[in-house]
Amino acid sequence: MRLIPFLTAILVTVTLYLAVFERDRLLAFARGATIEEAAQASEAAGATAGETGSAETALAEGKAVGVVVMRSQARTIDSAVLLRGETRAVRQVEVRAETSGAVISEPLRKGAFIARGDVLCELDPGTRQATLAQARAALAEARARVPEAKARLEEAKAVLEEAQINYRAASKLNEGGYTAETTLLARAAGVRGAEAAIASAEAGVEATQSGIEAAQATVAAAEREISRLTITAPFEGLLESDAAELGSLLQPGGLCAEVIQLDPIKVVGYVPETEVSRVNLGALAQARLATGEEVVGKVTFLSRSADPTTRTFEVEITVPNPDLTIRDGQTASIGISADGALAHRVPQSALTLNNEGTLGVRVVLPGDVVGFQPVELLRDAVDGVWLGGLPERADIIVVGQDFVTAGVHVAPTYREAAQ
Repeated sequence: MRLIPFLTAILVTVTLYLAVFERDRLLAFARGATIEEAAQASEAAGATAGETGSAETALAEGKAVGVVVMRSQARTIDSAVLLRGETRAVRQVEVRAETSGAVISEPLRKGAFIARGDVLCELDPGTRQATLAQARAALAEARARVPEAKARLEEAKAVLEEAQINYRAASKLNEGGYTAETTLLARAAGVRGAEAAIASAEAGVEATQSGIEAAQATVAAAEREISRLTITAPFEGLLESDAAELGSLLQPGGLCAEVIQLDPIKVVGYVPETEVSRVNLGALAQARLATGEEVVGKVTFLSRSADPTTRTFEVEITVPNPDLTIRDGQTASIGISADGALAHRVPQSALTLNNEGTLGVRVVLPGDVVGFQPVELLRDAVDGVWLGGLPERADIIVVGQDFVTAGVHVAPTYREAAQ
């Protein structure tokens, strides 16, 4: 009974051997080829595999591996800060009513061009003109009381002066014994009464002046209320919404119209904290809109405070828009000019990673020894990539870099970067 499992194990072992080590002969035999033809096919496959792995074999045997090396000289390129952003109107205001009233003006339709000071909405004045006339009458009446109050004050001053004269005369006569003591006391009481009259007259003048100021404030409030009946455009721009319809009732805070200014227009983006030091106020910037249109402007604002969520800094670029072709809210690709940098242009295929996952290129050092150089990707172009972080002159391996490692001797074949 144990013979059958033993034979089964032998059969499985032979099958696995043929499938793994003699796969080519087995496939050829299955297609109807002879045993000799199957052997030839297996040898041909082995030869092909040997050619493919020649680099690995040479590396394993310690022989120099053939590589193609590009002699590269660094060049200065414009290193732009690339961002994504959107267009934004330089001004956008919802013009609202400051008082209540029914609209009595014909509405302006959205899209209309308006100048600063143009009437957007006009409200029914109601009884406001009568209130203003009443306030002005009260002011005139208060001003008319001023001469009377001043005359009373002057009269009180004259009475006081007369009382003081009588008191001094009675005092001298009393000293010589020519008048009674009661007369002197009566004259003193007359002086005190005159002084009280002056105080009362001065209070009357102050009250009259206070009445004038109160009447002036009432007139100013009435005039201000009337001025609020006419709602005008705060700046030149376009209507983004229809003005309030004729006959509609506006309350304080009610929307009259929305005005937007698009000339000039802003292109807003957000700079990463690693790139913010490369952006300066006044720097030239170019933006490509989703429509393909390219515009040029200058950096006019760079935030000093980072967004707490994204850790980016807002940057604004002001762009002329005299024909108003650029709209608010369009997506834009932004490039802000920065200081130039030395860079090498190499084929994108030359990029590789070391064991730590660092992006770089493999270079040939003196003595035909391979070295790894970390790089910084500055710009992507159609004919290659521009890399920073390399010395001014470098021999970069462009073919065979994936079959060698740092410290390995190679047999380089050189070509110039222009080829």
